[in-house]
This record gives sequence, C-alpha cells and structure tokens, in this order.
Amino acid sequence: MLIRIGYDITVRLLAPTAVIYLLRVHPSRSRDLVLPENFRTQPELPVEVYWDKFDNLCGRLSAPAGDVRFLNEAVIRDPGELDDYAPEAVQRDVQELPVETLLFLLPSRYCEVDSELADFAWKRFGTTAAGWPRVQAICDFVHGHLRFDYQQARADRTALEAFRERVGVCRDFMHLAITLCRCMNIPARYVTGYLGDIGVPPAPYPMDFSTWFEAYIGDLWHTFDARHNCRRIGRIPVARGRDAADVPITMTFGKVALKNFSVTAEELDSSSVGALADFGKIRTNAVG
Repeated sequence: MLIRIGYDITVRLLAPTAVIYLLRVHPSRSRDLVLPENFRTQPELPVEVYWDKFDNLCGRLSAPAGDVRFLNEAVIRDPGELDDYAPEAVQRDVQELPVETLLFLLPSRYCEVDSELADFAWKRFGTTAAGWPRVQAICDFVHGHLRFDYQQARADRTALEAFRERVGVCRDFMHLAITLCRCMNIPARYVTGYLGDIGVPPAPYPMDFSTWFEAYIGDLWHTFDARHNCRRIGRIPVARGRDAADVPITMTFGKVALKNFSVTAEELDSSSVGALADFGKIRTNAVG
C-alpha cells in the first residue's frame, strides 16, 4: 500500500523568533519513503537539522516577523496491515525492564503518575491479568470514560484533569491511558503522526495529525489507541516522547498565531500508483 502524506501549515509571528519543529517522518520509517519528503518553508529559511534524545528528527530555524509557511509532501510504503495484536504479551517486573524503558514509567508534564490516579489504577486494574489484557482494559476504560469533543480542546489539560473533566481530544485520551499504564508499572510513551481514514468511514472533521501510544510489554513496544480503541491501518509516526510536551509540531519562542493548518494522509488509488511507477522509471532512467 502507498500512502500520500503531507501538510500545509502557516503561523503568524508577531516578532522575529526561533522556531523548533518536529514535522518529518520518524527515522524508523524513513526507508519506507517511496518519494522522499519535500519539506520547505516560505519564505525559504536556513534550517538546522538535529536528532533529540528520543531519536526524533527535528529542525530549528530563525524566522522573521510575519507569516511562515511549512509545507511537505511525500509518498510512503506501508504494509497495509492492522495494528499488531499480541494478547500473550507479558508484563515484566520493573527490575527486569531494559533501562532505556524506565524513563517511560516516571511522571511527566501531562502525565501525573504521582497523583490520585495511582490509587485509582490499582483499584480498577489491579485484578486484571498483567500484560496485554491490562493495557487493553485501560484503553477500554479511557475510551468509555472520556467524551471526544474538538470544541473542548485545551493545550494545558493534564491526564488528571481529563480524568476529572471526562472530556478531551486525542492527546487527552493518550495522556490518561499512558498515565494509568505507568501507574501499573507498564512503560508507555506518546506518539504523534499521520493516520488517514484507511479502512474506516471518513471522519466528519478536517484531517489532522493523530496521536496514539505505545506500551512496552512482551519485550516490545506495542501500539494502542485509547481514542479509537480499535486496530487501524496506516499509522506513520513522526515523533515519540514522554507526552505531548516532548513532541510539539512547532514550538516558538515568541508570540504566535496559527493562520492555516491542513494535513494529508490518504491511500493512493491504482491509477496514482501507476503514474508513480512511471515516474520512478523516468527518474531511474535519468539517473542511469
């Protein structure tokens, strides 16, 4: 399966400022790019590329006051398979976990492991079979406990606040599920990326970047999604971190307003695939 991905984002800066962004396909999927990312800014600005401590591909630029537009298009190959399903995946004791996973057991900006959620988690999920069944039980709870509502989006809502308010958007579902997993000594990390409406009815709202989370069980990171609470096709990760604070799409160091935001993630039809194949031949011949 081939998926077209990309975005067109414009921010208005009220003064010259530095901008950090996480807007490139995660390095773990870079080899799947059939047509490489065509990332650019308008106006054209020098970009410093770097990798953060979570191995995300990041960029930093110095932007003038006014509108700055971020654009990207690419085509990526995907297996076209549903998220993995491993009900036999076991949960390791903390002393047996790889040390690199321990960071994802700790409290973070939006995930208050050291709160009333810890007592709730043990009371609610303490008798659930450890491992995959426990993570799925957490997803089932969060999916039913929170009401999805774009109009109630709030950038500073924490997992505990989402638990109390019982409403939120994708990030709130993931923050609460991640926190409950960590309370149960299951490493969990936040993921942002592309997720088109492939194999499901189209969503009744504009396309956006999506979020999900990964739990470390069965000695692997497995994908879970407390918002949709079902296995999906075509997740393309952009960035991973402890929570949303680690993976901002853009972060500015001055006043900013969002002027335009559109995201593309769609399966290519057979005619498009044929045209892409012809383009690949032309490009190969040109190189040869």
